[in-house]
Amino acid sequence: VEHPEDLALIASLGLVLLLFHLGVEFPLEQVIGGGRRLLLAAVCYIGLNVSAGLLFGLALGWGGAEALVIAGALGISSSAIATKLLIELRRLANAETPVVLGIIVIEDLFLAFYLALLSPVLSDAASPLELAREIAVSFGFLALLLVVARYGARAVGRLIGSREDELLAVVAVGLVVFVAGLSEELGVSDAIGALMIGLVVSRTRYHERVERLVLPLRDVLAAVFFVSFGLAIDVADLGPVLVPALLAVCVTLATNVGAGVVAARLFGFNQRGAANIGLTILARGEFSLILVTLALAADLDNRLGPFVALYVLILAVLSPLLASQSRYLARVMPDAVLRSNWRYVREETTTTSCTHLDQVRITDTEQRACEECRRLGTDWVQLRLCVTCGHVGCCDDSPHRHARAHAADARHPIIQSAEPGEDWRYCLVDDTLVRAPLGSPRK
Repeated sequence: VEHPEDLALIASLGLVLLLFHLGVEFPLEQVIGGGRRLLLAAVCYIGLNVSAGLLFGLALGWGGAEALVIAGALGISSSAIATKLLIELRRLANAETPVVLGIIVIEDLFLAFYLALLSPVLSDAASPLELAREIAVSFGFLALLLVVARYGARAVGRLIGSREDELLAVVAVGLVVFVAGLSEELGVSDAIGALMIGLVVSRTRYHERVERLVLPLRDVLAAVFFVSFGLAIDVADLGPVLVPALLAVCVTLATNVGAGVVAARLFGFNQRGAANIGLTILARGEFSLILVTLALAADLDNRLGPFVALYVLILAVLSPLLASQSRYLARVMPDAVLRSNWRYVREETTTTSCTHLDQVRITDTEQRACEECRRLGTDWVQLRLCVTCGHVGCCDDSPHRHARAHAADARHPIIQSAEPGEDWRYCLVDDTLVRAPLGSPRK
């Protein structure tokens, strides 16, 4: 492609449709129903990642506006990759999955306010007073669209409503292009207008049809946006930003794990839940590229493009690999980072109910040794009690795994920890933790 700028108009349409569709599918009820803990978990996640990104950007010394762009690029995860991971790793039934989805949804809403702040900063205002005026206009326009979303959704529904899919698609796309163009004319990012008008449409009774009709067009034009961004990056420029990109990946990994621990503490999850949260939303993607595209259009430091491109590429590959192996991170997490007086089983968070509770007959034992290991002259790590017959065997971390072997031979599915101070149970058939009876002490 000799002149990549020829794709600029199509790429712009792809960008606004990408954000419009994001707004249309925004599940406002899910955010409201998530309660204070979900909001606090999302605020902690966004705060940790954006603050770390801002400090990292300032440490690079590329400029204040550049640091603000880097803060957003490092701070906002890819909802597309995170959602795909939950599906492919079969974690939709996990207890921590609603928290993961809640965080990425609240991130989408945060993006609107972030763009409202970033757009005036990138405008290169001549004075602090002019900058303050542009910020006021940006947030005023955002507030106006929020008011329309709250009180004017019915009127917008009448405007775009049609029984014919073709007419509905044309009017909806025309509306998003009009609002995005109006945003740009007011000195506000067109991305804000597209995102917020999508939020307005999500409050109408036509939102499901609009989402379905606009999706193919979004996919085609958004692909052109990503291709256009790639064409603007010279591969030769990636070498000088390799070290900053790798450092940024390390910063993001550390803050994500920290945010996962915070969310796990808030919701009472174990080490596996904390690891799953932190590593599932590790990837960065479309939002980072959108932010750096706005920055390059504002003639900021040219190193931003290759830096963010390489950073996003590394995390897009690394995040699925780490998320699929989150159990290894869970195993090295000490109990103290979650709750000092709570002992967790590290391996499961699934909410599936056990179907073998009728076989719980024995809940205590005086035996403190694995007799099979004694006869073999080997050591064991921990002991497990068969709650059906009272057999005591060594755990899965022991060399011979006698507790699991007994469960398979005798068809006794549920084991209980025989370690002092622990009373958790696990069903080896249903592959899930077994809830203790109501009123029993929790260790």
